[in-house]
Parts: sequence; C-alpha cells; structure tokens
Amino acid sequence: MEGITHEQALAAVRHVLETASRPVSVVVVDTHGEVVASVAMTGAARDTYLNAERKAYTAARSDATTTRTLAAKVGAAPTELASFDPRFSFFLGGVAAFGGGRRVGAVGVSGLPGEDDERLAIAAIEAAGLDSPS
Repeated sequence: MEGITHEQALAAVRHVLETASRPVSVVVVDTHGEVVASVAMTGAARDTYLNAERKAYTAARSDATTTRTLAAKVGAAPTELASFDPRFSFFLGGVAAFGGGRRVGAVGVSGLPGEDDERLAIAAIEAAGLDSPS
C-alpha cells in the first residue's frame, strides 16, 4: 500500500462525524502531513481545526506513532522541545495509520479532552480498514 487513499480518509472522517460526542475537527493526512480529507463540525471551536491538523501532521512526520508517544519522549526538556519541527503538536489526539505494515498517514482529532480525541482517532483509523499503533 502506497499511502492512505481518499476513500479511507473519508471513511475515517465519517466515523468521527458519526461518533463524536460533541463537535470536533478531524484531519486525515498522508505520510508527508498533507491533508487528504478534513472537516470542522458545525459548532466546533475554530482553533480545533488547526490543532487537529497539527496533531495529524505530527503523527505522520515524526518518528513517534502518536502525539502522546512524542510528548512522553520529549518530557519537559526545553532543549529537546526546541529541536522539533515548529508545526509539531504534543497534545493527545494525533495517531499514525498503518496499512500492510507501513505508515500510510495519520488522523488528528481536536475538540474534546485529549484522551477522547485520541480514542476517536484510533477508532477512525480502524473504521477506515487501517491499523493503529499497538
């Protein structure tokens, strides 16, 4: 599998739209962090879209498979934080998607507490027929 398909990206977005408990933004990106499909639900705070995009970008482009993992790796070390891509996010809710054992993209969700954003992103990846990190 080359990368996430438009159909898979739309399936991930659709899953979030159908299962989110409140309005959120969801962004699905390819392995370069470029947007394949996205939506900011009616009623979602406008900053949630940028946050979701940054979360997805981070999970696609970093060596970590989730924004949670990257945040744990960095900890509170200011020098470590300063060395990262300025578009990276350390908030929960960015999760890499895998197909055929390879990273094919990522999903970012923003608008709920971080744990909920992360759960939605994982469920969206699986609803699209892809694998989330184990």
